[in-house]
Amino acid sequence: MTTTSKQDRVLIFDTTLRDGEQSPGATMSHNEKLEIAAMLDEMGVDIIEAGFPIASEGDFEAVSDIAKASKNSVICGLARANFKDIDRCWEAVKHAAQPRIHTFIGTSPLHRDITALSMDAMADQIHETVSHARNLTDNVQWSPMDAIRTEHDYLCRVVEIAIKAGATTINIPDTVGYTIPRESADIIRMLLERVPGADEVIFATHCHNDLGMATANALAAVEAGARQIECTINGLGERAGNTALEEVVMALKVRHDVMPYDTGIDTTKIMGISRRVSQVSGFPVQFNKAIVGKNAFAHESGIHQDGMLKNKETFEIMRPQDVGLAGTSLPLGKHSGRAALRAKLEDMGYPMADNQLKDVFVRFKDLADRKKEVFDDDLIALLRDAGAADQNERIKVKFLRVICGTEAPQSADLTLEVDGVDKQVTCQGDGPVDATFKAIKSIFPTTARLQLYQVHAVTEGTDAQATVSVRLEEDGKIVTGQSSDTDTVVASAKAYVNAMNRLLVRREKSAPDSDVKTVKYTDAV
Repeated sequence: MTTTSKQDRVLIFDTTLRDGEQSPGATMSHNEKLEIAAMLDEMGVDIIEAGFPIASEGDFEAVSDIAKASKNSVICGLARANFKDIDRCWEAVKHAAQPRIHTFIGTSPLHRDITALSMDAMADQIHETVSHARNLTDNVQWSPMDAIRTEHDYLCRVVEIAIKAGATTINIPDTVGYTIPRESADIIRMLLERVPGADEVIFATHCHNDLGMATANALAAVEAGARQIECTINGLGERAGNTALEEVVMALKVRHDVMPYDTGIDTTKIMGISRRVSQVSGFPVQFNKAIVGKNAFAHESGIHQDGMLKNKETFEIMRPQDVGLAGTSLPLGKHSGRAALRAKLEDMGYPMADNQLKDVFVRFKDLADRKKEVFDDDLIALLRDAGAADQNERIKVKFLRVICGTEAPQSADLTLEVDGVDKQVTCQGDGPVDATFKAIKSIFPTTARLQLYQVHAVTEGTDAQATVSVRLEEDGKIVTGQSSDTDTVVASAKAYVNAMNRLLVRREKSAPDSDVKTVKYTDAV
C-alpha cells in the first residue's frame, strides 16, 4: 500500500464479482469467484464487492467464502434498502477482517415512481436502513441509484441524511451511463460544498459506459474530490459495461503530473487478471481495448515500428512490463517496413545481409497482402522457401488453377517454366492435388515415386500458411521438397516441383554418397 495522504489516495473498489457478473452470460462458478477474489486481493484492490447475498444461496455462499479467505481487502456485499437484505448481507460479510455493507435505493424521479415513494417517505427509508446497517458495522456505503438524473436539491438532502445516519462512504452512481466529464465533476463538487458533513466521508464514483465515457467521467469525479473509484476488470458490466479498473489505474499512473493521486494497485498483475476474467466470464477482450487489448502494445505501421526500434517512447506512453507483459509486440503485416522485418528476424536468431533481406522482404510483402498477420513460423517458412530459391531451379510453377468440389471430375490447369520455356497442360485426377501432380508429371515425365505427402498449418486461422512436404525416390536417390503458401494446392505444386529440382541436382552430382535433404534456413545463409 502507498503511504500518501488521505487527499492524495484514491481507493479502488472492484465490483467485477457483482456488477461485472450481471453482464448477460457472464455468470461465474463458485470456485472461479474465489479465484478472481484472491487475485484482486493480491493485486491490492482496496474494496472487493463480492456479490449480492440476498440474490441467491450461491451468491451468499460465494460472498461468505470470499470474506473468510480475504487477507487485505475490505469485503463488501450489496443490499437493497430494507432490513432483510441488509441482515443477509451482514451474515455473508461478517467473517471478513474488514467487512462492509453497501446499501442503495433509486432516488431519481423515474425510480421513485417505480417504488411509489414520495420524497419524504424515501428520505425516511434511507435514514432507517442506513442506521440499521451502521448498527451492524462501522463501514457502511450508501448509493442513490441513478444519482445523475436526481434533482440536485433532493440529492443533497438524501446524501445528508445518509451521512447523519452513519454512512462512511457515499457513492454517486451514473447508473445509465448518461453523464459527461464536466457534469460528473460538477455533481461531486456540489455535494462537497453543499452537504453538511461531506468532508467527513469518502465520496465514490460509479460510472457506466453507455456513451463510452466511463473512464473519463470517473477521473473527472476524482479531480473534483471523489476518493473512491468503482470499477471492474476489463470494464465488465451491464449493457456497455463499467469503468475499467486497468484504465483508471494506468491513467492515474501515467498522468501523475496532472492528477497527483495514488492507488495501491500492483499494476504488473493487471494483464494476468484481465485474461483470467475473460476466460471465466466468456467475454473476450476486444483487440483494441485500452491497456489490456491484444493490440495495446502492438505496432504494425512501418513508421511506428521504425520509431519503436529507435526509441520506444516515441509511440508508447507506458511500458508493457508495467501491466505484466514481457514486452512490446511488433506484429508484421502489410504496413510493416524493412527495419521491422530485419529486427524480427534478428530477434528470432536469423541475422540478414542486405541482399538476403531484399529477397525475403519481397516474399514477405506478397504474403502480408494475403494474410492479416504474419507470425514467426510464417517467416521461417519464407526463409526456407528463400533458401530453396537460391538453388538452380530448372522447373518453376508459373500458373495453377484447379477445379474441385462435390461433382467430378477434379482438374488442374498448370503452366510450368522448364529451362526457360513455358509449358501448359490440363489434367484430371482424384482431387485437386492428385490432378496437380499428374499435370507436373505430364509436363516433366519422371520415374520418381512419391513416398510422402504431408500437410500442416504453419499458424492458426483460416488464412494460415500451409507447409507441404513431398518426398520422392528414384533409383535409390531420395529427395525432399517443401513449400508454404496460404493456398494448400499451390504449396503442394511448389513442394513437388522443389523436390523435382533437387532430384535433377542429384542426377548431376558425381559423388555416389551425396544427398539432398530439406533446405533449412542455415543452408540459405
